[in-house]
Amino acid sequence: MQPTDFTPPTSVDDQPELGDIKINHTVIASIVRLASLQVPGVAGVGGGIVDGITEIFAKREADHRGVRVAENSEGAYVIEVRLIIAYGSEIGKTAYDVQLAVRKQIIAMTGQDVAKVDVIIEGVRLPGDNAPSAAGKADEAWPDLSTDA
Repeated sequence: MQPTDFTPPTSVDDQPELGDIKINHTVIASIVRLASLQVPGVAGVGGGIVDGITEIFAKREADHRGVRVAENSEGAYVIEVRLIIAYGSEIGKTAYDVQLAVRKQIIAMTGQDVAKVDVIIEGVRLPGDNAPSAAGKADEAWPDLSTDA
């Protein structure tokens, strides 16, 4: 049972007498991925050939593709995120919005500082390109004008 004057820690270092709280970098990568995908103009995270090969050989989970997390000497996160941008989106603004969103979510959820968020644009995608049946749906949009006489 918690004492009545208990205040939950706001950072991983606030309550050392109770034990350590450590956040795995895969958790941070998941936060980065989810925060990035919520930004308008982001069509995907990861998807580069290096990520695909790494996933095959290292058996990394798909949730962490396209995101690298490290910590600098002060313990602040150093993040790299690779994005697929939606066609027609302003790349610079979208990348900047991702940097802000990622930084805000990491600080809000962990209490740890973020030294930098590097954004690498891996590609551009048309809306619906990632749907497996997009080609079939495109064909359905056109009426069948063939005549079977």
